[in-house]
Amino acid sequence: MGQIKKTSTNYENRQILDSECDEIYAANLIGGRWTIAICCYLADGKLRFSQLRKRMPNITERMLTLHLRKMEANRLVKRTVYAEVPPRVEYELTESGQQLMPILDQLRSWGRKHKQKTQTYS
Repeated sequence: MGQIKKTSTNYENRQILDSECDEIYAANLIGGRWTIAICCYLADGKLRFSQLRKRMPNITERMLTLHLRKMEANRLVKRTVYAEVPPRVEYELTESGQQLMPILDQLRSWGRKHKQKTQTYS
């Protein structure tokens, strides 16, 4: 999840496309290998970091942390820290994150159909 330098042509192109095309803006918010998976796991309710990590054994702790931070900054995920010993941190979808669920359901349905079509051509 490298940062795009603000002086790069790629950054400028992304800014222009984000401002001119709402679909691209939305795709950039949920893009990345793990963002949609995190949304799907949080769809059923709050989870602690360790619970998310167990459900996604192939993600590193660092990558999960980076994605959760990005999702929090984009207001898709809410992070709640409880003043307990040991500290407890829970993640949940925000209202905006919850509004993604019907879209992700449609994406899942489309993906299943497309996968079946491509497998029959092979």
